[in-house]
Amino acid sequence: MTGLNHHGRYGYAPITDRPDYDWPDGRRLAVYLGMNLECFSFGDGLGAELAPGGPQPDVLNYAWRDYGNRVGAPRMMELFDRLGVPATVLVNSHLYEEAPGLVEAWRARGDEIAGHGRTNAERQGTLPEADEAQLIAEATQTLTRHEGAPPKGWLGPWISQSALTPDLLAEAGYDYLLDWCHDDQPTWMKTRSGRILSVPYPQELNDIPQIVGRKREGADFADMIVDAFDVMLEESARRPLVMGIALHGYLMGHPHRLKHLERALRHILAAGDDRVWFTTAGAINRHFRTLGLD
Repeated sequence: MTGLNHHGRYGYAPITDRPDYDWPDGRRLAVYLGMNLECFSFGDGLGAELAPGGPQPDVLNYAWRDYGNRVGAPRMMELFDRLGVPATVLVNSHLYEEAPGLVEAWRARGDEIAGHGRTNAERQGTLPEADEAQLIAEATQTLTRHEGAPPKGWLGPWISQSALTPDLLAEAGYDYLLDWCHDDQPTWMKTRSGRILSVPYPQELNDIPQIVGRKREGADFADMIVDAFDVMLEESARRPLVMGIALHGYLMGHPHRLKHLERALRHILAAGDDRVWFTTAGAINRHFRTLGLD
């Protein structure tokens, strides 16, 4: 073996050896909520599981996921309203038909609407190039029609990418993607038609890997958010950072978990610190692009 395969999208640069910059108003830690709104296919396709699934139709797990759109996401919206915090809402395009009014309610808050594929019952990274391009095009066209403008950010269903996904997203007009969890600062990625920005999206502060994967509960997840915030706020004196928190209605929208999410968010807000920018992934993208950094 003469060497490792490489994606060729970005080079190595340790976070301790990069240009310094500020977020707006001299702030140093950008915090955003990635609120996932997802739908699933009854009787087939992919989906997170509360318990090991049985033969299809797997009513237990399908209904548990559907709770997120019917109850969990509206409940979380009420929490975010009480706290006065924005969100980047990551939307499966089929939701406009499957849950009429849900995406529109988040839009009415002024939240950013970003692309998240057609449905989380499928992965895009396993598709041939033409089929993946069609998936991106269909989702983008639906969001554009409903929102009045094309989305600027994309998170693949199941964080799924093919070797060509950044190229296809850039060619479809996207400014940034969220699939890569390799950094705590935005990173320029090369594509065959220019550059696309990778905005940090968490796989540690993410309720699916923690609650579904590692079998932790809401209190543990909230403690992780608090601990990460405390450490990153102190570190941000030395370098600007991005702290994302990834959420799903069918997980954190249950009452016994929501109280802990509220505790964690109130801890962030109670810091009352002028170093903290509570924002959206899209605003992070827009500000970073003004800095002129390579």
